[in-house]
Amino acid sequence: MALPIAAIVGRPNVGKSTLFNRIIRRREAIVDQTAGVTRDRHYTRTDWCGIEFMIVDTGGYMIHFKDDIDKGIKFQVEEAIDEADLVLFMTEVGTGVTDIDLVISKMLRRSKKPAIMVTNKVDKPVQKNEAHEFLKLGFGEPMTISALHGKGVGDLLDEVVRLFPEQGSLEPEEDEISVAILGKPNVGKSSIVNALYGKDKMLVTDIPGTTRDAVDTVIKRDGQKFRLIDTAGLRKRKKVHENIEYYSTLRSLRSLERCHLAVIIVDAQDGVQIQDLKILDMAIQAKRGILIVLNKWDLVVEDDRTFIEMERKVKDKLKNIDYINVLSTSVLRRQRIFKILDVCRDVYSEWQKKIDTSDLNEMLEQAVKSNHPPSYRGRVVAIKYVTQTGQAPPVFTFFANYPKGIAENYRRYLNRQIRENFGFSNIPITLQFRKK
Repeated sequence: MALPIAAIVGRPNVGKSTLFNRIIRRREAIVDQTAGVTRDRHYTRTDWCGIEFMIVDTGGYMIHFKDDIDKGIKFQVEEAIDEADLVLFMTEVGTGVTDIDLVISKMLRRSKKPAIMVTNKVDKPVQKNEAHEFLKLGFGEPMTISALHGKGVGDLLDEVVRLFPEQGSLEPEEDEISVAILGKPNVGKSSIVNALYGKDKMLVTDIPGTTRDAVDTVIKRDGQKFRLIDTAGLRKRKKVHENIEYYSTLRSLRSLERCHLAVIIVDAQDGVQIQDLKILDMAIQAKRGILIVLNKWDLVVEDDRTFIEMERKVKDKLKNIDYINVLSTSVLRRQRIFKILDVCRDVYSEWQKKIDTSDLNEMLEQAVKSNHPPSYRGRVVAIKYVTQTGQAPPVFTFFANYPKGIAENYRRYLNRQIRENFGFSNIPITLQFRKK
């Protein structure tokens, strides 16, 4: 199921990033007394009471602009509201209702999105009375919190998960394989979808960023239905000149959350770039099946070893992510276009795979015999048992006497052993360690 999205909006310096960090339980967003430090939307997945959701931090909304950056912040707040399922409208006790608060309140009412009035920096009980002033904004009784000290944040999150709308209208049917087509602008995502669909359903031009919204296309191949989600192109922040394109990332994230597999399209001439690696990281964090497609292969001057060399360069860029395969395509020459769907079918099968517990423990016995885990604080580490506790995505749980003592390099070793014995090509797998 696609994760619901909650966006934190408000004027500068009311503590939005502090609340964001408090909710995700780590310091990720930059917090500074200087207004406007948070310029881009910052988003991550988190959970409360077992319910997962995406939380979005935004820059401080302003009505007087000093430069294009201020205008960009204004647009990103508006875009975040448009994409969110729920808005946390954040204000600050002590300063009272400002002109910016009034503008934001009008914008939220126009959006008709569910919103919670949050009044921050309520560090003393007497300050709760001051928060009543915000009733005039029309969003009911403010929830008073101190994001810095964590006061009231638990009650706020209870309300957040209670107000999330029911999801499901965009979910794939049971017999569909849902595939998100991801990549930088102008790498040929829409052209590939059109070639697979057989019609020009998507607008295709040489202008980067033509596709701004995620669009679904359902096709069938050899009796299997595929739902292709062509997403807005993701590009480097510093190269963006058009606001609509500048804030397309959240839409692509939403598409990634509701797919089974992610096909990352890369320009074959450019190879894998930093932005491609960021897109790949998003797909890995979402635990989706992954395929990298080198498109526009017709523009590459090739010989018998060209693809082998290109694949090696891609693998070098991926470093430890060596379980992802690469496919080359050319829409112009109609080369290996339908191979994408064939590989996706195989990857989907791997994503759903279930390994017998007896086979896993036989693998574990041989792995430990060949390479015993290092000792922990002078004590012998014993891994007693392993079982698969999750499918689609696959999760493996190991039980040991000192789970915290299993070093990261040994965890990577066990990950490799699972792959060497059972496959899971193109699939991020999760290893958990529990006390026996």
